[in-house]
Amino acid sequence: MKTIVHKADSRGFANHGWLQANHSFSFAGYYNPEKVHFGALRVLNDDVIAPKMGFGTHPHDNMEIITIPLKGVLKHRDSMHNAWQSVVPGEVQVMSAGTGLQHSEINGSNDEHLGLFQIWIIPNKQQVAPRYDQKVFEESERKNKLQTLVTSIDENHEGSLKIHQDAIISRIDLDKGKAFQYQLKSAQHGVYVMTIYGAVNLSDNVLETRDAIGVSETDSFEIHAEEDSSLLFIEVPMEF
Repeated sequence: MKTIVHKADSRGFANHGWLQANHSFSFAGYYNPEKVHFGALRVLNDDVIAPKMGFGTHPHDNMEIITIPLKGVLKHRDSMHNAWQSVVPGEVQVMSAGTGLQHSEINGSNDEHLGLFQIWIIPNKQQVAPRYDQKVFEESERKNKLQTLVTSIDENHEGSLKIHQDAIISRIDLDKGKAFQYQLKSAQHGVYVMTIYGAVNLSDNVLETRDAIGVSETDSFEIHAEEDSSLLFIEVPMEF
């Protein structure tokens, strides 16, 4: 089994006043040649956005973009939809940029900060028709069991959002003392695991809040919860 540990305080950080951004991989003004991507996972940003602020209209193409709100209210608008759409904790948003689109993402609250993960995954198909979707995922459905959020559009997996890549994004909330065995899809896949909160032990690595580990070249691994913990799994092809 091959592992690479990224501690929370080793991430790139940008303070824009209205935006506090932590970058797991090279992004915007942060560049680390050892942290450009993990397989097809290109971006994992941990953002906190001030009330009424956000990202104005800007373009994307040929990227799969997944947003997971953690607190507050995200307001989204894109060139496929005229109306603003709310995305709140418990929901996940996906957007296939494909041939190109414009979108805006802002904090929809007047007084509460917005916290979210933004994930970019390099697609396995170029120039697809842009698409957007969002879905509610009940917190109770990841209590000590894996909850699948996102899978490939080419797979018949009911209940998950779809992207153009052979990837799987999932979450689990583990009670202190619980163990969980993660099974990878194939030998060609790796999984990037982030501790959203808590503390877990994975292959003798203790991972605390916002620590992450990339795991590859194995078919499975076990995680032990040292305390109540929440985990994000991003499984992607290592060659793309």
